[in-house]
Amino acid sequence: MAYDLTPLFLTLKLATMTTLVLLVVGIPLSYWLGFSSSRWKYFIEALVSMPLVLPPTVIGFYLLVALGPRSPLGGWIEQVFDIRLVFSFTGLVIGSVLFSLPFMVNPVKAGFQNIPQAMVDACDTLGKSRLVSLFKVFLPNIRPSLLTGIVMSFAHTVGEFGVVLMIGGNIPNQTQVASIAIFTEVEALNYGAANFYSLVMFAVSFIILFALYWANRNSARSFL
Repeated sequence: MAYDLTPLFLTLKLATMTTLVLLVVGIPLSYWLGFSSSRWKYFIEALVSMPLVLPPTVIGFYLLVALGPRSPLGGWIEQVFDIRLVFSFTGLVIGSVLFSLPFMVNPVKAGFQNIPQAMVDACDTLGKSRLVSLFKVFLPNIRPSLLTGIVMSFAHTVGEFGVVLMIGGNIPNQTQVASIAIFTEVEALNYGAANFYSLVMFAVSFIILFALYWANRNSARSFL
């Protein structure tokens, strides 16, 4: 029996785009949290980590309210840019970025915090700018942490359900990712299709995590 592969392709597309956005957003934020002594640091850390403790439906609900066409922000974006954020793939990306943010920021921040102070002082002594130090010195030295952030963000997005259902709904070929497709097939008692999607998700998640642990193990050996 042939199964619809669109939910799997949408899932991979969503996970890839989310991870790329998180790299752009997460690295500067992690860098600031790792080195800053601002009093706002702990407030931002708590805010970033909220998705770890909040039910996904809570985040999805507030995103639905904030980005809906009747909200000031959502209505303005739809009127000016003709972009509808709720029940769209764009909305899925926004929701996934917010929900997976701690999975990128926390490991990368820990990597920055573990950089020896002597290395930081050496960069300052040599007159290197913060930007040059970040890309030429710090990021190469936190490769395991960066890889962990990338892989965990991707894998977490692959397995999302509550947030994507709340903000994206269940629209075939648009927002019906694999996790939603499994739920839909089970509701329709199509256990064969649900099993197919579940097996693919299981295999992809295992391969991703195995590759992460293998890469970090080899990376740790290279530093010895």
